[in-house]
Order: sequence, then structure tokens, then C-alpha cells
Amino acid sequence: MKKQIQRLAVLSAGSVLMASAVAAETLTIAATPVPHAEILEFVKPQLAKEGIELKVKVFTDYVQPAVQVNEKHLDGNFFLHQPYLNEFKKSHKNDIEVPVAKVHVEPFAAYSVKYKKAADIPAGATIAIPNDPSNSGRALLLLAKQGLLKLKDPTNISATRKDIIENPKNLKFKELEAATLPRVLNQVDVALINTNYAIEAKLNPVKDSLFIEDANSPYANLLVAREDNKNSPAFKKLIAALNSPEVKRFIEEKYKGAVVPAF
Repeated sequence: MKKQIQRLAVLSAGSVLMASAVAAETLTIAATPVPHAEILEFVKPQLAKEGIELKVKVFTDYVQPAVQVNEKHLDGNFFLHQPYLNEFKKSHKNDIEVPVAKVHVEPFAAYSVKYKKAADIPAGATIAIPNDPSNSGRALLLLAKQGLLKLKDPTNISATRKDIIENPKNLKFKELEAATLPRVLNQVDVALINTNYAIEAKLNPVKDSLFIEDANSPYANLLVAREDNKNSPAFKKLIAALNSPEVKRFIEEKYKGAVVPAF
């Protein structure tokens, strides 16, 4: 009888463990390596305590993280800002991605190995900018703020080179995939680089940039869910974790102004 009770106790404990395993929810989030994946890795232990297994799938480009969520291969992504998402929705039918939280701003910056300030940039200089519409517009706005060119509408975040109405230095532009810009820095006069790729290339946006956006930017990086899972308990826990005082402190201490909390 005693052995039978012990056996039942073991089976009961095993059932509890199995139930716990079943109860644990998994969220798979796409992210670019820095700082997005690093921030997600930081909140992973806290989420595990709350019954959420967070899986971080790292991508090095800006297209596949959005495509994979759009096609329901992943639960969400953390890498883009609203202007990029707007452009993505224009070019992808049946888009189902929904922003659920602002997390941080990565001030966009210009870099040069040849010049120390905007005034030093010579006539005919070659400027490398990202080739995706939202970030190329962002680059042009930053150049306009430095007085290097004039745009038809200086508030248009979707500006293209066709919107340049004055180019007094006759600047020449090279549009390249954002991830490749750090690698061509020594081949051009100036490159405008997204902060995540700058940090990966060991560039400090605060110390190494020629000029930089201020923190008052419409380009907050977003946690994005699918329409069908945006209200799930797991996503609510992830949102709370990413907008916590602990994450704010982590961003401020780790990135020292190169990444700025947006909450």
C-alpha cells in the first residue's frame, strides 16, 4: 500500500511538471543584433519567471524580420520604427503587423574618416545613405538640418532625392543597404548610418559622429506584434518588461547616450 501511495505521488508530481511545461508560453521575436537582441536577452530571465520562454531570432537586415512576422513564421519583431513600418506596409499586401510598444530611440548620425565637422565637407563630396525609403528620407532630413541641402518640405520624413531643391555643394549620393554602410565608410566622404549598425562596427554615435539627431525624434524603435496575438498575455508581459525601470536603467548604463529610452 505504501509503495502504491509513493507511486501515485511520483505520478502526480510528474503530471504537475508536465502541466507546467504545457502552461509555459513561447514567444519568438525577430531582432537585429544591437541593441535590440541585447535588450531582449536582458529581459529573458524575468519573463522566464513569469512563465514566458522568450526566443530571440537574430537577423542582420531590415527586410526579413518584417517579412517573417508578416508571413506568421514568427510572433513579432523588435527592430523597426513607425516610418519604416509604414513603408513596409505599402509594399507588402496582407500586412498584419501592429506596433504595441515604444522602447528606445537610436539617434541617427553621420560619420566620416576624413572630416571633423559638417562645414569641412567639400563640394562634390560623396555621401552614402541607406537605400530603404524611410531611412533614406531620414538621412536627407538630417543633412538638411545641417544646411548641406534644402528640401521642398523639411518635415517630410519620406523625402527622396527628387525633393532636394537646393544642393549648393553639389553632393553626390550613394544609396546602399543599411547594414553595409559601416564597411564603405573609408570609400566615401560621409556615411549616414543607423545606430544599431554603427554600434556593431564599434562606432560610438555620441563620440565618433560628424553630426547626430537629437533625441526628439519620430523614429522610436517599436515592439511589433501580429494583429492576432497583440493582446495575448505573453505579449502584455513582454511589453511590461521592455518598458520597465530596469530596462530604462540598462539602456542608459550600457549605451551611454547612443541609445535613448523612449518610455
